[in-house]
Amino acid sequence: MFLRGPSGSGKSTLLGLIGGVLVPQRGSVRLLGTDLAALSPSGRDRFRGEHLGFIFQMFNLIPYLGVLENVILPAQFSPARAARVPGRDLAAEGRRLLGALGLGAADLLAQPVTELSIGQQQRVAAARALLGRPEILVADEPTSALDHDARSQFLQLLMDECRAQGTTLLFVSHDTSLGGLFDRVLSLADLNRAIDAGVAV
Repeated sequence: MFLRGPSGSGKSTLLGLIGGVLVPQRGSVRLLGTDLAALSPSGRDRFRGEHLGFIFQMFNLIPYLGVLENVILPAQFSPARAARVPGRDLAAEGRRLLGALGLGAADLLAQPVTELSIGQQQRVAAARALLGRPEILVADEPTSALDHDARSQFLQLLMDECRAQGTTLLFVSHDTSLGGLFDRVLSLADLNRAIDAGVAV
């Protein structure tokens, strides 16, 4: 799904609600059949770690860790996510994902992420988000710093891996030209109007 909306339209707030970082003041947010507000703060953290992957606009990689270490980090905090890794071999799955996303060179795996290009950092962030086969992958403006060719290549690789894993991709951007690449397009403005009208979404 492609969710489009200009800056300041509430995209970050919506993603905070989906991730359970924010709790709605009214109404409810149900994700994968779970009412997130009914969970404790630690329960929401656990739910997010087990079921969601995030690619942040600024990537949020750990600068003092190498490429592979960054990728396998989420599964080290979530036993349920680690259990979905084939053979529970986090390093092998991390290398597979990096290879699928075009970062298969062995000399990159231990390299500090601070030495990578923006495009390479983006792919590391995508591999990290995909590790452990999350049911939902949320990508928040991850292509904003890329040129047209690099953006198209990254999106194709990301979609291919999501299909292979059976992961739902929620891609959030103000760039309306990307909408044609997705199965479904939703405007945040339309979503806000539906909510104001009391329509469940």
